[in-house]
Amino acid sequence: MPAPVLAALKSFKALQPKEKPALGEAYGDSGYVLVHETGEAFTIKQLRRGAYRLMEILGLRRVRLYDARSSCLTYLANNGVPDHILARWAGHTNVKTTKKWYVKPDVEDLREAATTWDGLHGVVTEGQA
Repeated sequence: MPAPVLAALKSFKALQPKEKPALGEAYGDSGYVLVHETGEAFTIKQLRRGAYRLMEILGLRRVRLYDARSSCLTYLANNGVPDHILARWAGHTNVKTTKKWYVKPDVEDLREAATTWDGLHGVVTEGQA
């Protein structure tokens, strides 16, 4: 897990013992790290809204979380992370699912493939000689 993510999760987890006494038995030990002050887990919709709000506050382009997930997995794949590790990171039991739905070539990948194809036909491209 990336260090900044781990640090954030640890800080969230450290809040739970401080919040629990305020509610006593009403505090729900859900077992999750990202929880409300009541200990109940956030819903997907709540997490999505929070992420979009944070993107807006930080002045970032709004990106769907699944697109961000795909970008992260593509980045890892393009930087040599083995397929079985990508699948595990994504929580998939089948590597094919990860590769089919989440790992996408970017424009530079396609450009490199086109340049390679030109080489097959003997076409000299810019930068070659």
